[in-house]
Parts: sequence; C-alpha cells; structure tokens
Amino acid sequence: MMHNIFKIMDDVINFDTAQAHCDIPCGIYDPAAAQLAALSCVRYMDLINEIDDTQSLKLLDYTKASRLIAEKESALIELKEAICVIWGDYFKEAQFKQIPTANELTHSIMTQASKCKQTHDRKEGEILVSLVNKFTTAFWLTKDISTFKAICPYQPKLEVVYPDLKN
Repeated sequence: MMHNIFKIMDDVINFDTAQAHCDIPCGIYDPAAAQLAALSCVRYMDLINEIDDTQSLKLLDYTKASRLIAEKESALIELKEAICVIWGDYFKEAQFKQIPTANELTHSIMTQASKCKQTHDRKEGEILVSLVNKFTTAFWLTKDISTFKAICPYQPKLEVVYPDLKN
C-alpha cells in the first residue's frame, strides 16, 4: 500500500531518482572481490579454451561457451567496479601521496580488463591478475598491513596477494 502511495506521489511530483553505491561511506574496503573476479576471468578463459580445443563441437559446447563468455564479462564488470570504488571512495590525498602510481595502476587495470573482454588468451588474464595483485599490495600498504603471496588453493592456481592479519 505504501508503495502505491509513493508511486502516485512520484507520478504527480516527479521526484529525482537517487542512485548510490555506498556513499555513506561505510568505510569497508577490500580488494578481495577484484582478486576473485580476476581469478574467475582466468578460470573462464581456461574453460573456454578447453571447448575451443575440442575437435567436434556440439550444440551443448556452444551453449556452454556462451555461458562462460557471459560469466567472464560479468566478472570483469565486477572487477572494474570493485577497483573503481576503492580508487574513487577510499583513496584520498594521503593514499595518493603514499602510492603515487595509483592513478596509472588503476587505469592499467581498467584497460587490461577491457582487453580480457576481447579475448580468451590466458596470458592476458594472468597480466590482469598481476595488476590486481599490485593494487592489492598498494591498498594494504596504505593501511600499514603487510602482505604475502601464495598460490590460490583452487583453479587457476595463480599467485595471489593476501593481507597478513596475524600482526
């Protein structure tokens, strides 16, 4: 009922539409979502390449490939959004002074993610993971938290930067 009342009021008054991410701001920032999206991109590339290597493709293979491509696209959009939120909302003058290459690094991630949308070349995905790792290292540096590198425990088994939260 309340929805209907507001709908009628909106039809009469024509309120401006408000849109936001989390501009409260919540203060919770973590590049983990970007890391998972980058790893997912590489994994999708691997699965697409497995289909591409098949000698005789069936309709099911085409269906699977189109779903994998759609998921890869979605992961890359998620990655770009996660990086942009940290860069745009968290990074302020102090962080830019501490990480003077933040703008160039962020731009490199954006252009590499776009390149990954255009291909299923695993090497391009690995470059993206490497760039996101650099961003992750820089992010944790701004919080005075040391990091370490380890191979992620799932496919695509690439090296990932983790925060050392034991200290």
